[in-house]
Amino acid sequence: MAVPRFLATVIGWLRAGYPEGVPEHDYVPLFALLARKLTSDELTTVADSLIVSGGHSPDAVHAAITAVTHQPPTEGDLSRVAARLAAGGWPLAEPDRETQAG
Repeated sequence: MAVPRFLATVIGWLRAGYPEGVPEHDYVPLFALLARKLTSDELTTVADSLIVSGGHSPDAVHAAITAVTHQPPTEGDLSRVAARLAAGGWPLAEPDRETQAG
């Protein structure tokens, strides 16, 4: 299944921000930040990409997505992950879906 260009860009930002892979302790704040911008289906696509490309445990990644609704991350966790994403090119403003569509 082809990933839409917008999500491919998001996945690229994740890979740039986490070149060594996303550490498990960043899953919850990462998905909390992504959930502010992405739909549920888009989050699943990103999670599946992390699982395939990084050898991450599917259970751990999907548990992190679920945990976002039950255990919000701390502000410190959000700030740490936001800094990693910004370093990878994630725009602090809303990503432009129109220019990333495809």
